[in-house]
Amino acid sequence: MNKDLITSLRPALVMTLFFAVLLGLAYPLAITGAAQIFFPHQANGSLVRDKGIVVGSTVVGQAFTSDRYFNSRPSAAGDGYDGMASSGSNLGPTSQALADRVQGDVAKFSETSPGLNVPPDLVMTSASGLDPHISPEAAFYQVDRVARARALDPASVRTLVEQAIERPLLGFLGEARVNIFILNRRLDHFGDKPAA
Repeated sequence: MNKDLITSLRPALVMTLFFAVLLGLAYPLAITGAAQIFFPHQANGSLVRDKGIVVGSTVVGQAFTSDRYFNSRPSAAGDGYDGMASSGSNLGPTSQALADRVQGDVAKFSETSPGLNVPPDLVMTSASGLDPHISPEAAFYQVDRVARARALDPASVRTLVEQAIERPLLGFLGEARVNIFILNRRLDHFGDKPAA
C-alpha cells in the first residue's frame, strides 16, 4: 500500500514542482525580460524626469490642487494616489459620507465656474484611485480658471487642451480622454513657470 501511495504521489509532486518553476519563475522572468527589451519606458513605470529627477508618471494620477493647474479626478487610494493602497472608496450610492464629499467638491468647482454643470469625473473617484485621465469635457470646464490664474488667453489654454486629447484606439476602442499630468507639464512649458 505504501509503495502504491509513493508511486501515485511522485508524478503529482514532480508536476507541481515543474509548473511552479515554469509559471512561478521562468514565465515571469521571460515576460519581464521581453518587456525590458521591447518596452523599457513602459516596463519601468512610464516615469517622467526633469533634469534627472523623477517628477511623476504618465500612468499614475497625482493631486493638482492649485488654481494654476488642471485638477485631476479625486482619489480614494490611501491618502490620495497611493499606489500601495489602490482601490475605490467602496462607498455606495446611499452613503452619506459619499454624498457629503461629492456635494462639497461640486460646491468648490461651482465657485470657480458658476452656472456650469460640474463634469462627474471631477467629483467621482475612479475604481483604482490612480487614474491619470479625465474627460475632455472636464478639462474644458477648467480652462477659464487656469487661464485666469496664469493670466493667459483662454483660447490658448483651450488649444492646449485640444492638443492633449487622446483619441480612442482605432477610432472606437475606449473613450477620448486627457492625461492631466501631461497637460499640466505642457502648461508649465507654455511660457509660464510654476509658482515657487
